[in-house]
Formats: sequence, C-alpha cells, structure tokens
Amino acid sequence: AAGGGAGGKVWRVGGGPGDPGLLTDKAARLLARAGLVLHDHLVGPGVMALVPPQARRICVGKRDRRHTLPQEQINALLVQLAASGQDVVRLKGGDPYVFGRGGEEALALAQAGIPFEVVPGITSAQGMSAYAGIPLSHRQHASSIVFATGHCKDGGEAPDWAALARPRQTVVFYMGLGALATICRQLAAHGLPGETPAAVVERATTPHQRVVAGTLRTLPLLAAAQQVAAPALVVVGEVVTLSEDLGWFARAGNRVAA
Repeated sequence: AAGGGAGGKVWRVGGGPGDPGLLTDKAARLLARAGLVLHDHLVGPGVMALVPPQARRICVGKRDRRHTLPQEQINALLVQLAASGQDVVRLKGGDPYVFGRGGEEALALAQAGIPFEVVPGITSAQGMSAYAGIPLSHRQHASSIVFATGHCKDGGEAPDWAALARPRQTVVFYMGLGALATICRQLAAHGLPGETPAAVVERATTPHQRVVAGTLRTLPLLAAAQQVAAPALVVVGEVVTLSEDLGWFARAGNRVAA
C-alpha cells in the first residue's frame, strides 16, 4: 500500500486474459465483495459476472484506441472516489503493469496519498501462449522474450526495430493488429527473413479464440482475409510453428473443463 490518511482505498486488480478461471484467488475474492468497480472494455464478461449485481460499475475504456475517458481523467476519478471515502476496485484486463497504464494510475494515487494495492493478473501474452500452444520460450527456437506495444503511430518514440528483429527470440505485440503490416514490414527490413513464422491470436483464452498463422510476408493478407478483429496479439518467432501440435484449446472446441 502507499500513502495514508482518511478516505477509501484502491485495489488495482488484474482481470487476466479473458477466461475467468485464470483469475487469482485474491482477485476473485476482491471482485465478489466489491461495491464499486472501474473497469475497461477488455475485461471478459465471465470476469465481470463475478461482481455483485448491486455493485456500481463504471466503464472507463478502452476499445480499439477509443477511450471512454482520457487517462488523466481516469487517474483523477480514482483519486476523487477514494478521497471521498469509497473503496474502489480498478479492474484491468491482463496485468495492471503490463501495458495497462498501471504505473501511471498508481503514481497518481501515491502522489495524492491514497492507499492502494496491486493484484497481478495473467497477462494476455501468457494466456495466449498456453491456450494457443505457442510457448514463449523454447530451447531450440527462442532464448529470449520481448513484449512490445504495437501502437506505432501514437506520437511516441519509434520502436527499436533492430532490437525487435533479433534472431532466436519471441516477440509479442500488444495492440498490434492495426499496425500489423507495418510491424511485419519493419521486422523484415531490419533483418528477419520474410519466412519467419508469425501469427495473430484473436480473443485468446475465450470461446472465440482464433489463431491465424503465417509468416512475416503472408500474415497481413491472411489476417485481412479472415477478418481478424481486436483484441488480438501478434506473435513473431519460430515458436509459432508449434501451435499446430500444441494447440489443445482449439482441439477441445475452445472449451475449458470446469
């Protein structure tokens, strides 16, 4: 926890990649007794079903880069609600500190003296890896793992394409579907062969999961032809080739035993 003084407290909870069975026990217990939940669009419906019906729910974004509230207003709202004496569950898809703007929100709370806790969640790349049968590391294929953001045109610093194009590593791009053609082109331009395996995994760990696999050269056209939609992760590396053998979830009909 951070800060102190009168008022409420904020729990920043990772909601995992979609399958409610992948929540931590602590996250499930917090949701079951929550009175006020600020959540994003990407939180799975099975996870939201754990919130009591009488609880107040505030959706604060985000979907396909369209934000219900700008991040600065989300920060201010968290501070305002907690300062007024309310306990708040801030529910994020995946893990709050993996491309979830969690550090920004936590800093705003700390600077305002609002006590908080962070409950980690299984980040989307981990859920995708397990359910799509794409190991993030493998002794024969990848000795390093990189998580990167696919927002290539948000006015920030350009990705370090040379580092992302190193051999024997797995790169997972969050929010990369809209920049898929750019990602594949830049990785090829910076040294990865055009035949490097690559895949898009749509709605990982949910009943709607789809894996579209190809290469850096073919994946943009394949994803467009199959009308892949967000949320989706882009995975680049030799480990993609293992999905056909290890993709148990698809063979189980995209269902998980209770």
